[in-house]
Amino acid sequence: MTQDPGWNPSGGVPPYQQPADPGFGPGAMPPAPGPMAMGMAGRPVPAGMYYDANSLLTLPDGTELASHGRRIGAYFLSGLLWIVTLIIGYAIWGLITWGKGRTPTQQLLHMRCWKVREMTTASWGTMFLRGLCMWLLDGIAFGGLISFVLFLVNKDRRTLYDLVSGVVVLHDPNDVLG
Repeated sequence: MTQDPGWNPSGGVPPYQQPADPGFGPGAMPPAPGPMAMGMAGRPVPAGMYYDANSLLTLPDGTELASHGRRIGAYFLSGLLWIVTLIIGYAIWGLITWGKGRTPTQQLLHMRCWKVREMTTASWGTMFLRGLCMWLLDGIAFGGLISFVLFLVNKDRRTLYDLVSGVVVLHDPNDVLG
């Protein structure tokens, strides 16, 4: 009787079931990546990013999806800032902060808009589109309500205007994206 060449007589375990050599020597297989090393659609996560299993998004290290409470608070703070800055001040401040992927309120609350597909901070044009969609949707009957309900039920916490502009809102407490 001939012995199977893949059988290890000393340990009784075939070589393909033995732990890999840490040096990845001849015949050894590198260890499989951990569960957090793969992102959307099984693609590897780029350096400086992590896969958020709750939202199914790849996000930058040091950030997290902005919570429901933080986003709702930002909505009301935004209204207060419009009044305090006499609208013109808020508009000018917004034109400046949009270039950094945030609104004035998001700047105060350490939040930022993140383009999911491009994996980059939202541009001035994207922020303009988002603001225009927000203004239009809030002006349409039930548009703001539908947007709010979507925000509450989506895993990635996106409103209609976030979906149109292709962004998610992140909490960036240390301004790593700045």
